[in-house]
Formats: sequence, C-alpha cells, structure tokens
Amino acid sequence: MADNLSEALKKLKLASADSATDSVESCLDCLLKALAHNNADASEKVQEMGVLPMLPTLLDPQSSCTTKVANIIAEVAKNEFMRSPCVEAGLIPPLVQLLHSKDQEVLLQTGRALGNICYDSHEGRSAVDLAGGAQIVAGHIKSLSQNTDPDNGKLLTVFCGMLMNYSNENDSLQAQLINMGVIPTLVKLLGLHSDNTALTEMCLIAFGNLAELESSKEQFASTNIAEELVRLFQKQAEHEKKEMIFEVLAPLAENDVIKLQLVEAGLVECLLDVVTHTVDGKRDEDVAQLKTASDLMVLLLLGDESMQKLFEAGKGSVFERVLSWVPSHNHQLQLAGALAIANFARNDGNCIHMVESGIVQKLLELLDRHVEEGNVTVQHAALSALRNLAIPVVNKAKMLSAGVSDTVLKFLPSEMPPVQFKLLGTLRMLIDTQADAADQLGTNAKLVERLVEWCEAKDHAGVMGESNRLLSALIRHSKSKDVVKTVIQGAGVKHLVVMATSEHMIMQNEALVALGLIAGLDLVGAEKDFVGAGLVQVLHKLLSDERTAPEIKYNSMILICALMGSGKRGILNQPLRHSFRSNIQTKA
Repeated sequence: MADNLSEALKKLKLASADSATDSVESCLDCLLKALAHNNADASEKVQEMGVLPMLPTLLDPQSSCTTKVANIIAEVAKNEFMRSPCVEAGLIPPLVQLLHSKDQEVLLQTGRALGNICYDSHEGRSAVDLAGGAQIVAGHIKSLSQNTDPDNGKLLTVFCGMLMNYSNENDSLQAQLINMGVIPTLVKLLGLHSDNTALTEMCLIAFGNLAELESSKEQFASTNIAEELVRLFQKQAEHEKKEMIFEVLAPLAENDVIKLQLVEAGLVECLLDVVTHTVDGKRDEDVAQLKTASDLMVLLLLGDESMQKLFEAGKGSVFERVLSWVPSHNHQLQLAGALAIANFARNDGNCIHMVESGIVQKLLELLDRHVEEGNVTVQHAALSALRNLAIPVVNKAKMLSAGVSDTVLKFLPSEMPPVQFKLLGTLRMLIDTQADAADQLGTNAKLVERLVEWCEAKDHAGVMGESNRLLSALIRHSKSKDVVKTVIQGAGVKHLVVMATSEHMIMQNEALVALGLIAGLDLVGAEKDFVGAGLVQVLHKLLSDERTAPEIKYNSMILICALMGSGKRGILNQPLRHSFRSNIQTKA
C-alpha cells in the first residue's frame, strides 16, 4: 500500500502540472483508499511529498476531480498536524469559492474540509474568517432550512458542524455568528428537523457554544427556543441526549426572560419527572441527572417572575413538591430544597407565608441532621433560607421562639467560611429590632469570642465584615450594659473602631452608633481599648475629610459628645482628653 501510495503521489504531482484529468482521477482514488486504510500514515506521506500545494489548482469548480480533492482535504485535516499545512498551502480561498457551487456533493465535501481545518485550529479559523466562509455557510443554512429532504439534512448537518468548529471557544467568532442572525435559523432547524438525530445534536452543540455569550440571550429570547427544547427533552429516553439538552438549558436559564419562557413551556414538570425517576437510582447517570435537574430547578427560581409563577401564593403544586425535598434522605435534594426555599424567600409576602406554614421547623430539623453529618453545602443552603426568612419584622420573633438561634449557634465551631458567613447573616437578621434576643446573644461569651476571632479573618472579607456587623448589632439592638461589658471583655472594641474606617458607609454608621453606646454605657471599661485602637484619631480623620458623608460626621460628633460627657464622670479622663486635644491642635 505504501509503495502504491508513493507512486500515486508522484504521478499526482506530475499529472496536476500537466492537467491530465484521467491520471489525476486514478491518483486521487488511490490516495482516498490509502486514507481510508490508515489516515495518519497516508497524511504524513502527503505532507512529506509536498502534495498539498498542488491541490489548489485541482479545486476548479468546473473540474470533475473537485469533489474527490475536497474529500481528500477533509480526510487529511482530521489530523491535527495537517491543519496548519492546509492553510499554508493556500487551500482555504479555493475551498470557500466552492461554497458557491450548486452541486450538493461538492458542497458536502467542501463543508467537511473547511470544518475539519477549523477544528481546534486558530490558523484555520482565521483563514476561513478572512475568506468570508462563515457568511456563505450561514446563508446556505438559512436557505436550506425549510427543505426536509434527507440528503439536504446531511448537508445541513455538515454546515452546522463547520460553523461549530469555526466558532468553538472563540468569543469574537461566536459574536460574529450571532450578529449574522444564525441563532433564529438554528432554532427553526431544530423544530423542522427534530427527527434528524445527527442534525439535532449538531444544533444542540452549536447552541451550547453560543449560549455562553451574554449577547446571545436576547436573540434566543426572541425565538421559541424554550418550547423546542422542552418538546425535544420530552421525547428523549437516553441519558446522553438529555444531558446534551441540559447543557444548553443551563446557560440559557441564566436569563430571566428565558427562565419564564421555560417555565411556561413546561420544563419544570419535566425536571420534577426526572427527579422522581432518579432519586433512588444508584447508577452514575441517575445521580448525574438528579443533580442536573434539581440544580436547574433552583436556577429557574432565581428569576422573580418565574419564581412567583411557581410559588402561586404558596399553594402551587411545584412549590409543595420542592418543599418535600427538604426532609428527603438524599443530600442533593436536601440541598436543592433548601436553596429553592431561599429563592422563594425573596419578598416579604412569600417569607411570611412560609414561616406561617411551618417551613422553619423543617429547616431546623435538616440543620440538626447536618451538625453531625457535616454536609457543608446543605448547611450553607439551609442557613441561607433561614436568613432570607428572617428579614420581615413579623417573622423574627416567631423564628426566635421556634429556636432558630439555638440551632444556628450549633455551627459556631464550623471552620468553613461559607457556613460562617451565612450563620452570621442569619443571626444579624434575627436580632434586628429584637432587644431581648440581642441581649441574650450579646452576653454569650462563646459567641462574642468567636466573633472577635472572625473579625480578624482577613482571608475571608465577607466573614470579617459580617462578624463586625453582628458585633455592632448586638450592642445597637440590645443597648445593654451587660452586652457592652461582654464585648469589652472579649476584646471586640478595637474591631468596631476599625469598622468605623470601612469603605462602606452603612458599616461606618453601624460602628459609630455602637461605639457611642459603649462610651455612654461603660466608658471606664472601654477607655483603654479606645486609646489603644486610636479612636480619637479615627474621629479626627472622619471629621476633617471633605469626602466624609454628613451622617458619618453627625454620628462622629455624637460619639465625641459621649466621650466628653458620658456617665457620672462628666468629662474625658486624662489619656482620652490628651489624645483628643492633640488631634485638634494638629488640625489647627
């Protein structure tokens, strides 16, 4: 075979130079047989003997050899090492010109050749882009999309594959296709050719590529993509096919308009059906489908309109089904159920209804199970749900009475920042305007000790910020001398002084109010910490900075008044007074 191939390639070079058609034909047939027998070896031989530069002259639209030459190029370009040489040999411009042919077989082999050269090749894509090949192919797809002839379907599949290879993982080329209006055409293809498995799969892969771009979402939203994908999903029995559709649905469902379209198209029912059939499955594909379906369900609930449509005033069947996931034995469903509750709890009305319906107890039972089991994602999700539910004022006392704070405190030993962050946020929401709860928690030395520790968590800005805010909130909402004393003894004052320098105005205000209460309730106990943390210098800087907001300056002045006239002593003691005067003199 090798000797025959070498001889054929020598003859091909000579014949192409002499334009001897019959000789060329037989040489091409020999080469095609060699490529079918051992593609890599035959392609290497083509490269070694310098045949590629001979091929552009054989890509004449009028030649009978053209189809075979395009086929050969498509075959050799299956090899990564041949793609750049194909570009360097100048094959792209004549191939792109062949896209104007009326011969379906020429178009088919040309599409294959261009698609293979573009596969994972920057040089190939750039050359096709420069020659305008993508625009011509996109035009063909649009004009052929209405034709349901089987042969036409094969050509459409090749052209869609070519565009997919052309734009894969290349944002600028994907944006180019979007601007050409490829998306509406592909959606029509999906609807008209849903029985063509190969074409359908190619469309789905193309959608998966394009849907990652934010600019594509608006175009997708203007089509009936939601209906087509849901209809296609309902027809699928194979795991792999469902996974392909899931891979398109996930990026599309990030768009709020498409979220609602998917809900209205019946996707939720499909997802619930998948959960029902896979929840007890032991196979890897069952576990994968359960996770994908439940994750997608949670994603749909991130849209305000889609969430409210599914909530149905707390009486919707979907809402009830999702709630039933929380006590499930399956960790993935527990996670999805808790996250779904957190998403439903994005407005006061929903939160109030859910607390009245007893959902808090289910979440507490779930958390109790995970004190020992320690599934961090479930802990984080359940705490997120409780935090959101605690936002309406009318819910706080009910949740405190239900023992939410006691359960949340069980996770104080956690070393996981996401859990720490949600734990802190939940407690802060619970004690807002709840003096008794703030007093009780604020005198919990173990809690205050942990807060002070987390106030120094510089590697986790969220945890550090929430710790400071909760420390301040305990003082502000309790207005209790015992809480102030606990914070002083726990070395928390210095962190509130630092908090007063935060770039976030709300945190500055919270810190200044808390510091004012400390000065008013126990100036003697806090004096040393105030001096050590440089409180007066901080206040001086806030008051002298023109960029400081008026409310910050106002609260700074109130704190200064508290420092100067707090309690029975009536004046600043010597260290604080000296520090304060020094800063004023510096300003003067």
